[in-house]
Amino acid sequence: MKKILAGLVQQSCSGSRTDNIAESTAGIRRAVSEGAQLVVLQELHTGLYFCQTEDPERFDLAEPIPGPSTESFGTLARELGIVLVTSLFERRAAGIYHNTAVVLERDGSIAGIYRKMHIPDDPGYYEKYYFTPGDPGFHPIATSLGKLGVLVCWDQWYPEAARLMALAGADVLIYPTAIGWDPGDPPDEQERQLNAWITVQRGHAVANGLPVLSVNRVGFEPSPEAGRGQLFWGNSFAAGPQGEMLARASHDREEVKVVAIDLERSESVRRVWPFLRDRRIDAYQDLLRRYRD
Repeated sequence: MKKILAGLVQQSCSGSRTDNIAESTAGIRRAVSEGAQLVVLQELHTGLYFCQTEDPERFDLAEPIPGPSTESFGTLARELGIVLVTSLFERRAAGIYHNTAVVLERDGSIAGIYRKMHIPDDPGYYEKYYFTPGDPGFHPIATSLGKLGVLVCWDQWYPEAARLMALAGADVLIYPTAIGWDPGDPPDEQERQLNAWITVQRGHAVANGLPVLSVNRVGFEPSPEAGRGQLFWGNSFAAGPQGEMLARASHDREEVKVVAIDLERSESVRRVWPFLRDRRIDAYQDLLRRYRD
C-alpha cells in the first residue's frame, strides 16, 4: 500500500495499569473511527515512567513476549483490523530486561519486535539500570502496510539508527517516546530542548527521504523520591520525507492525531535528493571509532 492513514495516540499515564490500557484502547478506537490503518502508541504506555529512580522492585513490572500486553493488544488489533505499534518492559530472562516495541499485525499476530538500542543514563532517566541494550540490530518489521522502521525514544537522536533502517528498506521511521522537561529548567531552555528534539527527527526524514512518526507521552509525573519529577512535553508529530510537518499535537493535552502518509513520495523525493546514491561509503570507516583523537 502506498498511502495509509496513521494514528498517533498521545496520552498521560497513571499508576494504574488497567486505567492506562483503557486509555490506550480508547485512543486506538478513536483513531480507527477516523480511518487509521496503522496506530502508534507511546513508549511504555501501560504505566508511569518508572526510570526516574533506581528501584529493584520495578523489575516486577516486566512481562514476557508473548505475554499479557501482546495478548490483549493483539486481540484488539485483530478486532479492528489494524497494524498496531505497542511498547512494553520486556522480561527476556532472569536479569535480562529490555525496553521493547512490539508490532502487531492485522490478524493479531506479532509481526516483529524491536529492542531499544541506545540506552540513556541521566538524572530522571536511569534507563541503564533497567534495560539491556537491544541486540537484533536495525531491521524494519515487515507488515501488510509496509516495512516499519521502529526505533525507541533515545534512538531518535542518532542519525546512524535512522540511516541503517533506511538502508534496510524501511518505508517509514517510527519513534515511540517518553521525553520531557525538568520542571526546574527556565522556559528558554525548555524551548531549546523541544525544538532540538523536533528538528533532529525532521532531519532524519530529510536525510533518508522517509516519513517520520513520533509519539510522546504528556503530563507531569512526580518522582518517587525527592526529585522534581518529569513534565512530558507531548508534541507528538508526523513529518513527510522532506521534513514537512504533517500533524502535531499539543504540549499539554491527551490527543489522537490521524494523518495521511504517502509512502510513494519517498520515491519521488529520493530522485530529486539522491542522498543515498551520493554517500561516500568508502570514506566512512571512522564511524566505527568512538572518537578520533
